[in-house]
Amino acid sequence: MRVHICAVGRLRAGPERDLIDDYLTRFDRTGRALGLGPASLHEVEDKKGGGMAAEAALLARAVPDGALICVLDERGKIMSSPDFAQRLGGWRDQGRGDVAFVIGGADGIDPSLRARADAALSLGRMVWPHMLARVMLTEQLYRAASILAGSPYHRA
Repeated sequence: MRVHICAVGRLRAGPERDLIDDYLTRFDRTGRALGLGPASLHEVEDKKGGGMAAEAALLARAVPDGALICVLDERGKIMSSPDFAQRLGGWRDQGRGDVAFVIGGADGIDPSLRARADAALSLGRMVWPHMLARVMLTEQLYRAASILAGSPYHRA
């Protein structure tokens, strides 16, 4: 199952980019034998300043046809890492070819796109900058693959 991270904003070189690249590499390496991956990052940018609705249109175009859509949203489900791993494995086992994790901009995700989502995930009750949300998501993807592979990375 291919994993797509569709996010508003372009991430420049720096510590966040380094972490994301590292976790995506780890995820691809660990997930390959499990039928997970590759993972790819699709960045969109609303250069015309159209707000959440314009961002939603750009994000929707970045999502592959037929992909399961999971939005990252503060109103989403809060899960433990093992629960997230089980959910990811379940989507794979259902035969989903693509899953798209959607991260909005500073104002969140437009309600029209949120309504199209198959799932909504929260990274906790606190609100995180969307650039850090990418880091946290990629780490959790790697952690999920590690859990599914029986690796000792997750020590809960």
